[in-house]
Amino acid sequence: MRKAALGRITATDGTAITVPAQTAIGSQPQPAPLYNECEQAKPARRADVDISKAPVVEVDPDGEVVTGFVVADNYFEIYVNGKLIAVDPTPYTPFNSAIVRFRAKKPYTYAVKLVDWEEKLGLGMEWFPPNHKWWPGDGGFIAKFSDGVVTDSTWRAQSFYIAPLNSPTDVIEQGNLHNTASLGRTHPLAKMPTCEDKCYAVHYPMPAGWEQPKFNDSPWPEAFTFTDEQVGISPALVSYSQFRDAFTGAQWIWSQNLVFDNLVLVRRTVR
Repeated sequence: MRKAALGRITATDGTAITVPAQTAIGSQPQPAPLYNECEQAKPARRADVDISKAPVVEVDPDGEVVTGFVVADNYFEIYVNGKLIAVDPTPYTPFNSAIVRFRAKKPYTYAVKLVDWEEKLGLGMEWFPPNHKWWPGDGGFIAKFSDGVVTDSTWRAQSFYIAPLNSPTDVIEQGNLHNTASLGRTHPLAKMPTCEDKCYAVHYPMPAGWEQPKFNDSPWPEAFTFTDEQVGISPALVSYSQFRDAFTGAQWIWSQNLVFDNLVLVRRTVR
């Protein structure tokens, strides 16, 4: 397991910022594993998994039970109507897939915090073997729920930590879109910055109540969708590749830039 370190940096305006993000790592509730090497849960296929053993988090006592399958690169926290229902038990790697279950009554809102982890704190970079010492990494989130919701462009997504950048001006504000498309949006097309430990990062404050159902996410851009290939899926990522049937109809989502956007919030309301 790679260490998921947290740190503090000071922005140019004096603001203290936790990097890569303030999280609920180690908190409950944690989801049941679909596939997780760290928990020695390594079934060969979904049919080998007893979903009924996964705990159900109660949001509404008179609601219906919803089951979801989730994979995040690297880390997720899932809220339903403002209640935390799942914290990724393996925040960095090895990659894992999870079973999320909750009881809720419609309408309700999914709100998910997603983090692409880093080892060079505050720079948005990691060490990628064998020779990439300054590697931006990339993110991705895919989920399918028994209420019919799948990750796709009907979700809203916004970025809040963008790095590594040769200059803060690499981020162009276009309405509510934090546009970095000129840098390339996926590996290997993204332009690798040459700044190394002199790189910049752009941070936006997370809005209060972002996980609550009454929060207005309509100004946020629609989630951007990505293919398995763009996310870098290979047969070696068995936590997903062995369980594709659990994600039928779902797409990988993120904010605009899979490489440079490191802290992303996504939301979807079910009516």
